[in-house]
Amino acid sequence: MDQSTLDRLRKELEDERQQQLDVLESHGADPYGEEVKDLQIANEGFADSAQATEERSEILALIDAARNRLAQVERALTSMDEGTYGVCESCGQQIQDARLEARPLSVRCVDCASKS
Repeated sequence: MDQSTLDRLRKELEDERQQQLDVLESHGADPYGEEVKDLQIANEGFADSAQATEERSEILALIDAARNRLAQVERALTSMDEGTYGVCESCGQQIQDARLEARPLSVRCVDCASKS
């Protein structure tokens, strides 16, 4: 992969990292731990408790997804720093540039990904 493509993918990943951090911050969630400080759910009374529980579950699922995505992005950025970005973690072969451009978080080549 040429340096300009790598630089562009790094910028996309850094932007994605900031987006995930912003999502987590907006919900009062620690990006690197389990703590959620400000889980604000309107609970007007017993009749609304089912709705509040559903809202809480949705927000916690969103937080979990953002934390997982953040971990994937940081893993990709670390592999860029270490010079191992684009190497399949299963077979050790180079992941095709087209795959990385389509899915910058790919850690397996097409062949290995299709086997799992």
